Amino acid sequence: MVAVTATGTKRTDSEGTDPLEQGGVPRMLSVVIPAYNEEDGIAAIVERVLAVAPALAEIGLGLELLVVDDGSKDRTAEIVQRYPTVRLLQHSPNRGYGAALKTGFHAGCGDLLGFLDADGTYPPESFPALCQAIFDGADVVVGSRRSGAESGMPFVRRVGNFIWANLVTALSGRPVVDPASGMRVFRREALPRLYPLPDGLNFTPVMSTRAVHEGLKFVEMPMPYEERAGRSKLSVVRDGMRFLQTIIWTALTYNPARPLGGVGFGLFCIGLVIAVALVILRLSGVEQLGPWGVTGVFVAMILGLVGFSLFALGATFNYLVALFNKDVVQKGLFGKPIFDPPLDRSFGWMGLSAISVGFVSGIVSLILGLSGWDIDRLWLYLMAGAMLVLMGVQLVIFWVIMRVLDELSQREILIGADLECDYTR
Repeated sequence: MVAVTATGTKRTDSEGTDPLEQGGVPRMLSVVIPAYNEEDGIAAIVERVLAVAPALAEIGLGLELLVVDDGSKDRTAEIVQRYPTVRLLQHSPNRGYGAALKTGFHAGCGDLLGFLDADGTYPPESFPALCQAIFDGADVVVGSRRSGAESGMPFVRRVGNFIWANLVTALSGRPVVDPASGMRVFRREALPRLYPLPDGLNFTPVMSTRAVHEGLKFVEMPMPYEERAGRSKLSVVRDGMRFLQTIIWTALTYNPARPLGGVGFGLFCIGLVIAVALVILRLSGVEQLGPWGVTGVFVAMILGLVGFSLFALGATFNYLVALFNKDVVQKGLFGKPIFDPPLDRSFGWMGLSAISVGFVSGIVSLILGLSGWDIDRLWLYLMAGAMLVLMGVQLVIFWVIMRVLDELSQREILIGADLECDYTR
């Protein structure tokens, strides 16, 4: 059983609405600090955040500071209670980094929400600059450790962050430099588009992935970073793999064709190159392929079928996303397709062509075999013909499925158009 206790009360404006949703100007920044066994550094980071209040006031923002003690077994909560202006929320037992942040977001009163780690690695003095970027039109502003400012990030984390950044960029088609930064500010009304978010340390990369796929204005600002004193709670291998997994799975819920289609197309091309090389060898007079040649045939078949299946599966999933998540379609959030126009629209005639070529290859090989050609000279062409027929049939099947899904995804739009049709002239 999980218990959450808090001190303080949540405040709203006189009308009980969010000023930003009404087109107003942000008036308060709620900063959330998740803390787990941080008795050595929590006082210092709390005092640094509180010291930013005058700078925030200069740009018209009040400051609310919330510390979420995530089931600490040390004196973290006791130290925070010494600061009467700080709201303390407590989890019992420990629920995780992301869960602590979500508790703070729910309890916070601000029009803007921000957070940073409790270990002093991120500079709270950067909050006014991050908030100013919100005033300039951003929805989510991230303090980037990889945008040119001085950074004490260890080498191993630099490598991991480089991988995550390029993965998010490749999957979304939008440049992201530091998807795992633990300091950021965002508009409260962006939360419904950012949720759901995980409870663990993979909270930040998933948040970044959702932000760019949701079409939010995502801004990264250079920010200095210092390595924490003491042992980090981040496991490079375990949490790094979790980051990669959740980034990919999150991206799949928005634009499956991009990751699956990209990998599938790459594998298919490799298999195709091997197959063409084998055909050229046979046409050049090589009668015996040998062990490596036969292995090449095997690899080409596997890569060709797997690559094609992944590509077609990604394209099909995009129609399912359109069917179950109509906001993605209406907001144009699928991202740039691999091919323009999308290749799946041509699956029908491509499949029929492949079936035709495959059958012709098989019939010609049969005629040549009946005419006296040795089967050792024909088996490769027979196998290629069979592969073409199988892939052609799959292409036609996928084309039919996608046309039906497309029709279903457009059904409500077509119904609305028919109901609103004006027959007067």
